[in-house]
Amino acid sequence: MAAMVEVRDIVNRFGAQVVHDGLDMQVREGEVFGIVGGSGSGKSVLLRTILGLHKPQGGVVLLEGQDITHRSWNELRAAKAGYGVTFQQGALYSSLTVLQNIQLPMIEHLQLPADALDALAKLKLRIVGLAEDAGAKYPAQLSGGMVKRAALARALALDPQLLFLDEPTAGLDPISAAAFDELLMALQRQLALTVVMITHDLDTIFRTCNRVGVIVDRHMISGTLAEIVDNPHPWIREYFHGERALRFGGRHGA
Repeated sequence: MAAMVEVRDIVNRFGAQVVHDGLDMQVREGEVFGIVGGSGSGKSVLLRTILGLHKPQGGVVLLEGQDITHRSWNELRAAKAGYGVTFQQGALYSSLTVLQNIQLPMIEHLQLPADALDALAKLKLRIVGLAEDAGAKYPAQLSGGMVKRAALARALALDPQLLFLDEPTAGLDPISAAAFDELLMALQRQLALTVVMITHDLDTIFRTCNRVGVIVDRHMISGTLAEIVDNPHPWIREYFHGERALRFGGRHGA
């Protein structure tokens, strides 16, 4: 199975603080890969590095086999059309309607008339389970779950094969989080997506992820859920077996 994302020997440091020291990660085509780690472990820094928003001090990042680490801004702009991203708080522009937010990547990368943009954006709304009238609303008029879905619609605007999600269920109640996870899994199957997500939600991890990468000691330990749950590293044991995880144990075997 081809690698959609490869991170090789990445080094990230800020002054005297070393966040990643030779970190490796590989995400295979068609899988859902979860990234977890403690506070300060550099999950967001890693995501920004993979997206080309932060240049590491060492190592390379390959997206679909192409090294994006040393590309120019124009080359990175072209690469952006190949993936979609959602951020933790949705990152929707508050002064734009939902439909206008979804259209932003289309306007940047496609040459389409206004009516085609409207039709395509409305299609994306339907794909993520939002009613067409949600398109005329502003982000402040949406519930938390609707914001997450609108952000997902924008991430899917250009029909990417690769999707990055930063804490996709953060701030949602358990029912809304479960519904979002089910939507994600349905879209992943229907659209043949490869998904990379940062999450701290154990339910989301066990519901959606094929493999997990845990950032510990400035490196990443990757494996199937069974392999990670059985890993003896103290932080991993505490995360998957500690007091915080007890309420998940009966359902997930953790």
